[in-house]
Amino acid sequence: MSDAPQHISVCVCTYKRPKLLKRLLEELRGQDTGGLFVYSIVVVDNDHLRSAEPVVANFTATSAIPIKYCVEPQQNIALARNRAIENTSGALVAFIDDDEFPINRWLLTLFKALKEYGVDGVLGPVKPHFDDAAPPWVVNSKLYDRPSYLTGYKVGWHESRTGNVLFRKNVLDGVDTPFKPEFDTGGEDVDFFRRMIEKGCEFVWCNEALLYEEVPLSRCKLSYLLKRALLRGSNSPKHPRHRIRNTVKSLIAVPCYALALPVLAVFGQHLFVKYLIKLCDHIARLLALLGLRLVTQREM
Repeated sequence: MSDAPQHISVCVCTYKRPKLLKRLLEELRGQDTGGLFVYSIVVVDNDHLRSAEPVVANFTATSAIPIKYCVEPQQNIALARNRAIENTSGALVAFIDDDEFPINRWLLTLFKALKEYGVDGVLGPVKPHFDDAAPPWVVNSKLYDRPSYLTGYKVGWHESRTGNVLFRKNVLDGVDTPFKPEFDTGGEDVDFFRRMIEKGCEFVWCNEALLYEEVPLSRCKLSYLLKRALLRGSNSPKHPRHRIRNTVKSLIAVPCYALALPVLAVFGQHLFVKYLIKLCDHIARLLALLGLRLVTQREM
């Protein structure tokens, strides 16, 4: 058996965010490996104008870390993720979003958890990183906070996402299309984990493998948050599981939230907005079942 360290391919899909991509690559440059593995980077530019190419070229000129640049001209996050996987060379694959940045031991912590628990993949937490000028109601509403779990917790498909994950590439054996393009604007990652778990793969949580997600002021606007909720809700019916249960839930939630909003407004803007967004989520889900989508494009 070879004693060569295992190879991790770190996949980054990006779209017209060169400043954020530059920061991410700089943070990936100094990842602590503990001598246990080597890693390379795959950057997929989801912009046919190749806006990320100069950033990758500058990084390549000053870094010893192997990096591969490729383009997915059709703007579709599922296609971009598939393109990334096609260009990986490691037995292990990690995904990180271009608006995120990791702690120094991010990859090492994921790798150790993968070995310790003997699973197919490990997911970790993503915490928001706000601009100093972010409105207090956005921070207090915790709209950008995501659930966290104890290390070792077995992750269900409905708790999964690709913003912070390391998995064995062989889980894709026999899978023609890892991420389904029909999801288009979102939800392709949850669908991916659902299918992997249904075929017997196991994923656990590692709460120490921390990433931060940049939340710019443009994402602190009510209009952005409402559009995101409407888009998220309209994608929900694309998942084949629990459609009836989710429909009933939305039918109950819409009138309840609508009646509660005037009362919640008394207790602060953060509460009012939080449940207004939940209301939009459920309304969009019901409208999507009728073939109606109020928002069809994802704002970056």
